[in-house]
This record gives sequence, C-alpha cells and structure tokens, in this order.
Amino acid sequence: MADDRPLEEQVRLEYRGKVAWVTIDRPEVGNALNPPCRDRLRDIFKAFNTNHRARAVVLTATGDKLFCPGADLSHGYQSDRADDLPERVTGDPRRMMLDGQYTLFPAILDCDVPVIAAVNGTAAGMGAHLALACDLVICSERAKFVEVFARRGLVPDALGPWLLPRIIGVRRTMELMLFAEDLLPDKALEWGLVNKVVSPEELESAAGEWAERLAAGPTRSFGFTKWLVNQSLDNDRATMAQNEALAVELNTYTADSEEGVASFRERRQPQWKGY
Repeated sequence: MADDRPLEEQVRLEYRGKVAWVTIDRPEVGNALNPPCRDRLRDIFKAFNTNHRARAVVLTATGDKLFCPGADLSHGYQSDRADDLPERVTGDPRRMMLDGQYTLFPAILDCDVPVIAAVNGTAAGMGAHLALACDLVICSERAKFVEVFARRGLVPDALGPWLLPRIIGVRRTMELMLFAEDLLPDKALEWGLVNKVVSPEELESAAGEWAERLAAGPTRSFGFTKWLVNQSLDNDRATMAQNEALAVELNTYTADSEEGVASFRERRQPQWKGY
C-alpha cells in the first residue's frame, strides 16, 4: 500500500529540549523502510553532527507490535537505465546496497551524539540492525529480534555480520543467523544485545530519562568516546594508542573539558555546555 504522506510525516523528527526524537511512522507497512524514508533517516542523523540542536537522540517507531521489519520490498527498484537493457544487470544489487542502506548505518554509528534505540516491537532483519547500530538499546517486553534472512534463503546484510559478533560474539551470532529464531527480550538482555527491558507503558519514559541524562552531559566527550569504542575491535594496540592520544588532545580544547577541571578544583557540580 502506497503512503502518500510527506516524508516528514513518515519519519518524524521532534525536539524535546536538547533531545531529538526520531520516529518511524509507517503503520501501513509495519514501519518498514522504503528508500526515500531510509535516506531521510540517514540525512537526519548526519545533520545532528553540524546543527548542534540535539545533545542526545532517541530512535523509535509507532505502535506496539513492530519497530521495523526491514526494507519495504513493495517499493521496488527505481532506475533510469536504457530501455534495451534487461530488468536485472550484474552489479545492480551491490550498487543499490552500497548507495542505500550502507549510507544509513554509518550515519548512526558515526553520529557525534549518543543515540538510544527505544524498540517498541519486532525488529527484524535490517530493522534489528537499525536498533543495534545505536549506542544504547532499551526494548519493550513485547519486542523481539529476528535475524530473518535464513527463513527467506537470503544472506544477512545491513551490517548485521559486522555488528552482531562485536556485541554478542561469533557463536551466538551464528545461532541467531542460521536458525533465524525469535530472540525474546529476556534472552536479548542476558546476551547483552539490549541494555534494559521495560514494560510497553514505560518505554518512552525510560528512553527519555536516559536521553535527558545524556543531553545534560559533556557532548564532545561522548562523541570522542563513541569514536574510540567503535574503532576498538578493528585496530591494533598501537593504532588505538595514537587515536586515544588524539581524542584526548582534541577534547582538552573543548569548553566542557575546561569546565570539568574547574568544577573539580572548585569542588562543585559541572555545568556542561555540550561543546
């Protein structure tokens, strides 16, 4: 079913003070993402790095059944290729992915401000990885995570084979991907896939509480911390030492670093500015 609403209504952005709430609102397709909505989501996250309006972000979706089941396959592949070419040309799927979903996930992972996923329902395939790309994950008791690819004879994508081993290890990743069984909240918490499980009624307030705490903190310090942690499993010790030294030096020039030292010396609570 086509959704003729403006993109701004299908992927909503709302500021509540210094917290940005990004909500996928496509109930007619279970909050699946078509390319225009996916790209809007990417552009929203990239803008947080330069507009400095948000000091924390919550990513969530409408309803209490589905967070995001992945890509909206009803949208189809749009192309302006020559009429004499066949419908499928070798290289098209690869290029479509590189220009599409693989621009979204780096935008979330590399976002300078902390991002909390508030998972209200089923997160499957790309939708599960959308939540896992966030820094912190709070899920409803009605949520579940599904590596659905094997059920359809597909290969996992959307950076799942990169994200999951880093979060839960190789053995558990293989279990999830090969059996493609639902992972329920209690086990997701036990495995370290999520940080917190709450009732559906508490999800918004729990995510909001954490986001407000983060928004009141030293934003640049958080950004450098994210950068270091996200590189930690891909770099050797010497490279990480260089990166840490660089991050520490850059952070010393922030107003919040000066405030942190001053508040310590003056034995008072710091007043973070976010820059």
